[in-house]
Amino acid sequence: MVQARSPHTQTVYEKFEHWWARARTSFLWMVVIALFLRLALIIVGHTYKFKAYDNDFSFGWEMGRIGRAIAAGHGFADPFDSHTGPTAWEPPLYPYLIGGVFRLAGVYSHASAFILLTINSVFSALTCIPMFLIARKCFNEKVALWTGWTWAILPSVMYWCTRWVWETSLAAFLLALIFWLTLQMEELEGMTPWIAFGILWGVAGLTNTSLLAFLPASGLWAMQRRWKLGRHALVGAFIAAVFFAATIAPWLVRNYESFGKLIFIRSNFGAELRLGNGPGANGTWMSYIHPSQNVVEMRRYQDLGEIAYVAERKREAVAFIREDWGRFAWLSLKRFIYYWDGLPRSSEIPPLAPLKNALFLASSVLAFWGLGRALRKRQPGAWLFLWLILSYPAIYYFVFPHPRYRHPIEPELGILIVYVVSEAQFSRPRGSQKPA
Repeated sequence: MVQARSPHTQTVYEKFEHWWARARTSFLWMVVIALFLRLALIIVGHTYKFKAYDNDFSFGWEMGRIGRAIAAGHGFADPFDSHTGPTAWEPPLYPYLIGGVFRLAGVYSHASAFILLTINSVFSALTCIPMFLIARKCFNEKVALWTGWTWAILPSVMYWCTRWVWETSLAAFLLALIFWLTLQMEELEGMTPWIAFGILWGVAGLTNTSLLAFLPASGLWAMQRRWKLGRHALVGAFIAAVFFAATIAPWLVRNYESFGKLIFIRSNFGAELRLGNGPGANGTWMSYIHPSQNVVEMRRYQDLGEIAYVAERKREAVAFIREDWGRFAWLSLKRFIYYWDGLPRSSEIPPLAPLKNALFLASSVLAFWGLGRALRKRQPGAWLFLWLILSYPAIYYFVFPHPRYRHPIEPELGILIVYVVSEAQFSRPRGSQKPA
């Protein structure tokens, strides 16, 4: 026998229902709860206490080292342990953020770690907003709500913002914001949206240069949609290009003055290419030949200088690729699989490794399924999702994959996953419902 609620309990319950009816569609509560959960994970899990192994290198890795040099007054320099002078190994925005925090709260201190992880968590929490807006425009209100709250409370998406001092969460937020603005461009009037488009892409490039792989598709898609509606786009696109160039220009000038040649934002592509391609390559990152892990390579980096070192490593990688195109193709296929299925996890506890990879693969399959369904049903923006999934990860198939490299597109993948799950109810047979 069901016991009736007392009037007081019923009143509290009704108040909660009334509050939740408003709060569940509120960006404020979505972001506040997301941020609260992330901060709780940082505090309870003590994730701000980085191990001092290898002279605190795991605290931000190369970006942490550059931040340390900035805080010490050496400028944007020294991506590894030794004092090696100016660098363009990483894009500038996040290392400067680290350097500013180090000056404020101490180099490699627990306070600095807490501040930086909190900033990461703010960006991660704010990502709920463009995700909601994208899902509502492309699908419906229900998908938007499920998407926003799933991102807010799902533990797996909190990993990078609560444990890594890196630009990963900022990159995901910027890409989601740009994706939403691209969708909106067909409806917006005036030059202001184009200016914002150009500046946002500039900031994204200075945060994570790999994001620029999506820039051509994003710009062309926005122009094509406006042309389809009979609206002008060429002038706006030109203005966006001017503001994009103006945003990144100071950094390009700095690189030219530091190295005597034009370097587009960061310098290390050749070294990254070699870390995935060469004798011993197996489709993953050959960390043992990275300057931070290999004394001989570090000495080469010091002796040659960054630009000459990267050029030498690029020549080695290209020679390996030209020597055996078939092997390179096989390695690229393996990297494609690892990008979407997860890396081999030999260091994990045996029962956990297959489970983690199975969940990683399941999320990829559901996202592809959602994308296919969206394309078949001609959902608004479906082709933009396709171009993102085709363009952004492509470079990692030829260099090397890492789970962190998928996170910047996790918001868009998450939307597709929620969409296909929400659509599952329509595939149930009509006779499956129980008679009244």
